[in-house]
Amino acid sequence: MGARNNTWIAYLFLTPVIVVMALLVFYPLLQGIAYSFSNMNQYNMGSKFAPPSWEFIGLNNYINLFSTITEPDSVFRDVLIQTLIWTFVNVFFHFVIGLGLALLLNRNLKGRGLYRMVLMVPWAVPSFVAAFSWTWMYNETYGVFNLVLQKLGFSPIPWLGDSFWAMVSVILVNIWLGVPFMMITLLGGLQSIPQSLYEAARVDGASAWRQFWTITLPLLKPVASTATVLGVIWTFNLFNVIFLVTRGGPVRSTEILVTYAYREAFLNWNFGVACTYGVVILSFLLAFTIFYQRLLKANSNEGVYY
Repeated sequence: MGARNNTWIAYLFLTPVIVVMALLVFYPLLQGIAYSFSNMNQYNMGSKFAPPSWEFIGLNNYINLFSTITEPDSVFRDVLIQTLIWTFVNVFFHFVIGLGLALLLNRNLKGRGLYRMVLMVPWAVPSFVAAFSWTWMYNETYGVFNLVLQKLGFSPIPWLGDSFWAMVSVILVNIWLGVPFMMITLLGGLQSIPQSLYEAARVDGASAWRQFWTITLPLLKPVASTATVLGVIWTFNLFNVIFLVTRGGPVRSTEILVTYAYREAFLNWNFGVACTYGVVILSFLLAFTIFYQRLLKANSNEGVYY
């Protein structure tokens, strides 16, 4: 009874957090959703010299956006496909490389602490510093990558001047930046697995590969699924790497939904359209998260593991 009477203390401590979240997250979110149903732009948003003249136009922004998806020169379709490629490739290599490094660091290696510290450097470096450094290394004439290729007898690669190589370039930067998070997260999951299970498996004659598939992956599943969801959300919304390395170019070949929303808002000044892109991004991520969690739950119920 006394515990129930003291629940107000918990709500008292939660109140500042709720207020801050409401002001910094929920209010801007609801406002952005509302603006996505408007034709707001730089000419009708209003100023101290003229009152606002923008209007609510219902679902017109969404209809205009999705109605162009079948057109040959649809910008929305191209940006959406590039976003899906960007997200899948990055998260795939984050997980595979991160898991491989985590398995190595989980062994009794000499200097394991030093290796772990060195591998964490990309995560500790500010992303804008990394982006500028990689941009310099991608320089077609003086960049270290092309200088090495020329020394080996190969032709220089137009890293940032070709559509294909520009996407490869920003993906490489983001893989370098994102692997340490996945590695340290999966390493924590590996260290929580009881060693007695591996000892029992070795006594039964299970090979290392068999132990990996029947012990490591199933018990790592909760950590891996959470890290994967976070990786997809962060990568899908990642703005700074693409903006700082390629600016979305050349010719929108590295543009993703979040960078294109920025372009519509702050370069084209179409705030209503930019908010529509923001709602589309939120909708995709919510749908993915719900689908992924249900898929994991269904697989768990059937006893199916990665």
